Amino acid sequence: MMHEGPIPSDVLKRQAYKRKFSVQDLYRGIMLVPEAVTGLKYNRKHKVVSPELLERMQLAVTEVNGCAACSYAHAHMALKQGISSEEIYSLLSGDGAILRPEEGKAIMFAQHFADTGGSPDRETYRLIEETYGTNEARVMLSAIRMMQVGNIYGIPFSAFFSRLKGHPYHDSSLFYELRMQVLSVILLPFALLHGVARLFIKGRKGLPTL
Repeated sequence: MMHEGPIPSDVLKRQAYKRKFSVQDLYRGIMLVPEAVTGLKYNRKHKVVSPELLERMQLAVTEVNGCAACSYAHAHMALKQGISSEEIYSLLSGDGAILRPEEGKAIMFAQHFADTGGSPDRETYRLIEETYGTNEARVMLSAIRMMQVGNIYGIPFSAFFSRLKGHPYHDSSLFYELRMQVLSVILLPFALLHGVARLFIKGRKGLPTL
């Protein structure tokens, strides 16, 4: 089945939240960025997980969370990586029609991660480690954490942008949209310093974990 583009129309024309994050979610998401960056840097050096799989996992996260801005940006990134429009459409639709068997557990873990608000079940994560390997699982965790924090910022931004076009989200307010964007700037240095300190105190020189 062919589509006019890689992004479902209901994503681009969204006027309601699928998931609404709090200021606490914003702070925690930014705090975990330093760990996620170490994981992605490790993967660029050692190439333990393909960029295509990481992009598919990120698309799965943003589908669950419902971020129009992130869906648009990552769909185009995925196209540049050679992922087909049909596969991108399938991931952003959440229909699972095009799913590679060897990547199924990884994609489902990404969805589970988003479903739980970034706090996945440890047994589920352990299954990912057993299936793909410890380092691979930690790289995957890094990628989806980065997507999660992008969604936390991108969802209110999407709502604000939609408001500017005359289509405000039904369950939103201008105060919420602006507050999340302003606080993302104010909290950024404090949360990042917290994240770096957390890495140092726990002696995590390498990859992140739960």
